[in-house]
Amino acid sequence: MSSHLKSIITTLIFLIVLSCGNKKQETPSTLDEKPNIIFIMSDDHAYQAISAYENHLIQTPNIDRIAKEGILFSNASVTNSICAPSRATILTGKHTHINGKVDNLMPFDTTQVTFPQLFQKVGYQTAMFGKLHFGNNPKGVDDFMILPGQGHYINPDFITQNGDTTITGFATDIITDLTLNWLDQKRNPDKPFLLMYLHKAPHRPWWPTPEKFKEFRGKEFPLPNSLFDDYANRGSAAKTAEMNLLTHMKYSYDTKVWPETIAKMDQVLPEVPDLVNAFNNIIGRMTTEQRAQYKPLIDSISKDFEENWPTMTDEEKMIWKYQRYMQDYLACISSVDDNVGRVLDYLDSSGLTENTLVVYTSDQGFYLGEHGWFDKRFIYEESFRTPLLIRWPNAIEPGITNDEMVQNLDFAQTFLEAAQIEVPEDMQGESLMPLLNSESDEWTRDAVYYHYYEYPAEHAVKRHYGIATKDYKLTHFYYDVDEWELYDRSKDPEEMFNVYHDTAYAEIVVGLKKKLEKLRVHYGDSDELNQHYIDLHNERMAQRH
Repeated sequence: MSSHLKSIITTLIFLIVLSCGNKKQETPSTLDEKPNIIFIMSDDHAYQAISAYENHLIQTPNIDRIAKEGILFSNASVTNSICAPSRATILTGKHTHINGKVDNLMPFDTTQVTFPQLFQKVGYQTAMFGKLHFGNNPKGVDDFMILPGQGHYINPDFITQNGDTTITGFATDIITDLTLNWLDQKRNPDKPFLLMYLHKAPHRPWWPTPEKFKEFRGKEFPLPNSLFDDYANRGSAAKTAEMNLLTHMKYSYDTKVWPETIAKMDQVLPEVPDLVNAFNNIIGRMTTEQRAQYKPLIDSISKDFEENWPTMTDEEKMIWKYQRYMQDYLACISSVDDNVGRVLDYLDSSGLTENTLVVYTSDQGFYLGEHGWFDKRFIYEESFRTPLLIRWPNAIEPGITNDEMVQNLDFAQTFLEAAQIEVPEDMQGESLMPLLNSESDEWTRDAVYYHYYEYPAEHAVKRHYGIATKDYKLTHFYYDVDEWELYDRSKDPEEMFNVYHDTAYAEIVVGLKKKLEKLRVHYGDSDELNQHYIDLHNERMAQRH
């Protein structure tokens, strides 16, 4: 049987199962009051692209619903703003320098205990569908279908316990189909469950469905205030990072211009061959029907580019790239929101809502043109801050916004405490349960710790560690520089002015440095450990070349 025929049959089976499923009504009592947990995470979903946070770019009514019926955290952040390390922190409840996954290159320490293992050990059903991003056999998971590595948007491959398979369709829809199929057909209704529902979207290169592509293609979005930031009031790290929309965003791979169009234009530098190949591989994965749907849209973009790019000013080119970026990125978000709505509707129709804790988050924040950037990595606000919305009927008062300093480091402990499972002593976060129960007076954390390691590497964001409080952010860039930056978060929320050398902040710098050093000791980080990871990184980079 051909792989194409297999994919068609697999897709039909999923559709039949979903349409004919027997939905059994349940109440909390059937689960002995043990809550179900659904952990929903998208990849690179900026808080600015969730209307519960900011509504100037897109409306996300289904994701917003989690906040309206639960709690929205306005000060949630990550410990290391890059995909695989963030996921390792979530799974282990430990900083990346402890679990070993400091960057996308370093291997995850497989001796680490993950929270799904602890759920599985006490009798929870556990399942994972979508993007894990590291490892092909997730620990503590009874049933899974995960994308290999970054995965594909169109006709994605999946790793399963029974071998690899390819499913025809769009990743966001398929991951939701798999999730609903498990909920409706495969789980044991007499046992509580932990379900990880993990989207690839809206990770680069931002391929929407043809329908969403067409819907968002003509839309125009407001420009961020700092789109043309010249980094004049900051150190070398911001100036040398390679994620500027104008300079570093690719024409074919990112903005969907045909490589043939670019090749014949003298005014445009040739694309990097690897990324041209990557674009062509995406087109090559499409069925004939899919290609016919995408081609007119790509033709339109390419025609616009060829006719207008040569006469544009640099400012106009920057705006053109920003609009193309936003059209595709937000179209991917729109699909995520639609599919989150499908899952929430299923919980309602099946009677599972009342005893199910639902979390929506991202593995980190993302730049949507702020400071002229795309991507993440920095401790600066847009990549450091992450969306976090939690709903748990009868446990969380609806419509709460909380501004405490919380991190993805805290998720594992929170889920374990909610399920009344003993928390290992070596986990480093803090359970969010007091905040979910409106007992904020029990929350004592006033600062969080951050450390980014992946340098020298893609996007050239320098290594740095730092501390953030509600009022300030202090950062030390190291390795090939020795620079400090301080931002006054209340007076300068866009972080445009480094005030580290301003004498008016001298006492604040002294106090924050002391607090930073205490946090480093508390979490077991040190300069010696930094050097250890630098040496390992350099070894792996040498091996790759």
